[in-house]
Amino acid sequence: MVIALGLNSGSSFDGIDVVAVEIDLASDGNPSRPKFLDGRSYDWPEAVADEVLRAFDNKLSIFELCRLNYTTGAVYAECARSLMREMNLKPEDVAVIGYDGQTIYQEPARFEELKNYADGENVLSRWQDGPFPCGLQIGEPAIVAATCDVTTVTQFRPSDHALGGAGAPLMQYLDFVAFRDIGPVLTLNIGGIANCQFAQADRSKMMAFDTGPGNVMLDHACKVLLGKSYDANGEEASKGTINQPLLDYLMSHDFFKRPVPRSAWRRDFGAEYADAVLTEYKSLSAQDILATFTEYTAISIARSIREHVVGVDEVSKVIASGGGVRNAFLMKRLAGHLNRLELVTSDEYGIPPQFKEAVKFATLAYANINSLANNIPAAGGASKFTVLGKTVQPPRFAKVL
Repeated sequence: MVIALGLNSGSSFDGIDVVAVEIDLASDGNPSRPKFLDGRSYDWPEAVADEVLRAFDNKLSIFELCRLNYTTGAVYAECARSLMREMNLKPEDVAVIGYDGQTIYQEPARFEELKNYADGENVLSRWQDGPFPCGLQIGEPAIVAATCDVTTVTQFRPSDHALGGAGAPLMQYLDFVAFRDIGPVLTLNIGGIANCQFAQADRSKMMAFDTGPGNVMLDHACKVLLGKSYDANGEEASKGTINQPLLDYLMSHDFFKRPVPRSAWRRDFGAEYADAVLTEYKSLSAQDILATFTEYTAISIARSIREHVVGVDEVSKVIASGGGVRNAFLMKRLAGHLNRLELVTSDEYGIPPQFKEAVKFATLAYANINSLANNIPAAGGASKFTVLGKTVQPPRFAKVL
């Protein structure tokens, strides 16, 4: 068994989670289910957070974005080093550190057009003309590798993009690793964006896709309407009344017309869209807005599962994780819409829900340094298996001749 560290800052942008897990190779050559050891959540430094938020809105110059890439790398480095110090871990105790970086921009594939691009042909036009996906994650890994003196793997999505895959969500590999012995299982991660995974030992039968908004619109509405960073336990939303005209408008979003596998980002459900909705429905109370946004998340999840998960009849429960599981009102509404499916959390399987995304990146990184295929083509749409992640070796590995 070795120790791997994973970090995550997702679309909700509510802090950086850092975990340490024990992991090994199982008898089938794939990683074993990671064993959670410890984890922490750290706040983004306010000045850095302000710059990241400006980047989300495309308000930084390329020169400012370049500097921010290094600055965010330093933040990740300090977070990883802090957990190592708290756990008394030396560099040689840690096999790898994995994180994706902070996503600034994400553009989904137009899958219906990808078939026009034969393997090895028209490479330039795949992106110049637009049907292939792309994205930008920042957080320079060389700073993490140098600061922690540990092999660092980051930016997992581009290798999937290069093969026509969605590159999002990425949770399906951890679900394959963690649940292939008990599958099929249906998992759900409620971060800023929500996504579900149908996982089993036969990767050719797996599915994964974003279901729509998770916490991103809820959190934004809380900040704008109540001056709070989030609605703790959904207490404010629980006082409101669901507004059906608003809910109908939200459910008409073009995102739900995209075929699966599909991915979403702030360009779909972020501040610009949320602010437009808040302006249009400004006559509603804050509680009614939050109640309706909560219902929007719950219905979009349940409907996506019902309409798109092939094999849903084979499972009896949904294993949920992510920050959204701490919203009691959201979980209650979701449970009601899932009908026969029991809603449980990943705690039951030894993975704390709030840290599952960070555990995911530790697992992806461990697979990378073992040259294991850590994408799921059937789930993400890539044309073949590949090794996701870009690797930076630490200074202590340098051979001076």
